[in-house]
Amino acid sequence: MLDLPIYLAGKPLRTLHRVGIKSPGSQRLVGRTCYAGMLHAQRAVAALERGQKKLSALPSWQRRDICQRVLDFVHANREKFARSICAEAGKPITTARAEVDRALTTFRLAVEESTRVDGYQPLADIDERSNDYYAVVERVAAGPCVLITPFNFPLNLVAHKVAPALACGCSFILKPSERTPLTALLLGEALRLSGLPPESWSILPCDTDVAKYLTGADPVRVVSFTGSVGVGYEIQRQAIGKKVVLELGSDSAVILEPDTDIADAVGRIVPAAFGYAGQSCISVQKIFIHEKIADNAIRKLVQKTRQLRVGNPSSPRTDVGPLIDEANAVRIEKWVASAVQAGATLLTGGTRRGAYFQPTLLTNVPPTSELSQNEAFGPVAIIITYADISEAIARINASRFGLHLGLFSDSVSLTRRVFKEAQVGGVIVNDVPTTRVDALPYGGVKASGIGREGVRWAIAEFTELKTLLVRKPRTSGGRKSETQPSGHQ
Repeated sequence: MLDLPIYLAGKPLRTLHRVGIKSPGSQRLVGRTCYAGMLHAQRAVAALERGQKKLSALPSWQRRDICQRVLDFVHANREKFARSICAEAGKPITTARAEVDRALTTFRLAVEESTRVDGYQPLADIDERSNDYYAVVERVAAGPCVLITPFNFPLNLVAHKVAPALACGCSFILKPSERTPLTALLLGEALRLSGLPPESWSILPCDTDVAKYLTGADPVRVVSFTGSVGVGYEIQRQAIGKKVVLELGSDSAVILEPDTDIADAVGRIVPAAFGYAGQSCISVQKIFIHEKIADNAIRKLVQKTRQLRVGNPSSPRTDVGPLIDEANAVRIEKWVASAVQAGATLLTGGTRRGAYFQPTLLTNVPPTSELSQNEAFGPVAIIITYADISEAIARINASRFGLHLGLFSDSVSLTRRVFKEAQVGGVIVNDVPTTRVDALPYGGVKASGIGREGVRWAIAEFTELKTLLVRKPRTSGGRKSETQPSGHQ
């Protein structure tokens, strides 16, 4: 069992406020750590500015070496991280190992991008008034950051915030989910050994009041949050005058056109809908199927879903583990029952045992139901048939969310149309919306968020453009010209 300290200004610390972390399915105690209080948070914030000065003085090769040491630590402890994710998040062990591999990719990208935080030299002599000027634009660290991460990817979503901060030289306080702090604190040992200036980072599990203080603290220049819509909007209100990056919810959809390879599509959709009990913001929640192939596709979806193995997440045979707690399983149970009562057809699943919920498919779900209007964040998906692609696009755009959309079709013209008309942050062709390449920009529109992640793109969120404008002196007879620039402001 892990018993881990928090990290305050780069140093391990055990506070009087001890908390136990239980595995979601079994409620077995799997670890202990501490909570940071307000005084700890104030000390961490005060250290951020000192740490930022030290980070700003580091050349890019030193930032690269720091990122490399973190990468090496995670690689050397791959199984330890995977076991921690499985234990505290209830994520099936095979999926947890895949998350560690993705985090390795994320930190590798940070190693690569740390020496690419460059600028450019635009032309300044664009008219007669600026004829004697040249300019350089550099990208510099915006300053201290607060990074807030959710429970569902305790390592890779942490990596997607910590890695770009390391690469571009931003000091930071990481506030991991109170449900899954252990994996983030394991990463703290990697940071401690990396050569990172101690004052430049802290990892502080804490309660809501302390988190509110962190997001509103004056020295903080960037707040990056991944989580629910309501909390994200509250953070946006608190972080006045700061850069805010929000990765929020979704009800991600996938479209199956008549030319779809149904067996291939079903083989991709079922694990994308029910993997990690649907607890991903890009899990498949809505399956749009053209009426010409609906009967065959629905039959195969039901058959494939019933083959999933639900059980102990530590078993490599398990496909679907528990939800993060029983309360969320009860919520899903109520949403499904309400939809059925309103006229929906339950095709498979719909039963609960503690925090476990059987993978569930429904059709004929009313547009006014919770499952149609809100993010389920659980192992349930609804099937919607359509006669024309315009209907599917209209239904997708009617959602308040817009993160990823999957499209199964070989038609180039249809792909271009969906890409142009769908109000989403990304369209994934011949695959599911759950697909994410960690090097690419990732984010959504509408209630799905603000800004983009992916190391290179997150660096853009964590930095500012800084302009150097230089007048080239004129000389005449050995004397400097007294000509004054004509464009002062």
